Amino acid sequence: MHVVIMGCGRVGSTLAQSLEQRGHTVAVVDVEADAFRRLGSDFHGTTVTGVGFDREVLLQAGIERADAFAAVSSGDNSNIISARVARETFGVERVVARIYDPKRAEVYERLGIPTVATVRWTADRMLRHLVPEGNVEIWRDPTSTVSIVEVPMHPDWIGHTVSTLERRSGARVAYLMRFGLAMLPTESTVIQDGDLAFMLLTDEMLAPVTKVTGSAPEGGH
Repeated sequence: MHVVIMGCGRVGSTLAQSLEQRGHTVAVVDVEADAFRRLGSDFHGTTVTGVGFDREVLLQAGIERADAFAAVSSGDNSNIISARVARETFGVERVVARIYDPKRAEVYERLGIPTVATVRWTADRMLRHLVPEGNVEIWRDPTSTVSIVEVPMHPDWIGHTVSTLERRSGARVAYLMRFGLAMLPTESTVIQDGDLAFMLLTDEMLAPVTKVTGSAPEGGH
């Protein structure tokens, strides 16, 4: 792949080095030429000094043949404008923008531009380390909206199907851990003794879903 990165701060330079180490070609754009020092002497990609949403600058960076574009400068406006130019003007399919303002991030996600809401994501992760709530969070998406959580399982759920658990909890089972191995369940998969359930949840769903999974199921199978 050829990847164009706008912004050569700590994130941009680290991303560029990681991509190059994986065998991809990389072009980095930044308004400050001194910023490219962060790339190190072993970086073999292209560096372009200029504004990341300027057409000529992007052309120098190889945007016309780019498979992906990352906007990780320190400015939300610059990141979102350059991301839109990369997608809408040059047709780059894989585009992502770092956004500090979580409300803006939600807006641009709805416009189809993947964003990494740095502040909200970091704050949520810190909060969960500082004040554990009893549920093990395995993964959280960059917008901090959806997570995969290990939910409590009441023993009486043994013998019920995964589809029953999903229907009554209103959440999707991402995977089960059985005898130490992860498995993707089907609707007919029956919950066995010792199974650990990991479910896809939003923060609002966490309390009601864990109340259902942690209690004995009502009615029959």
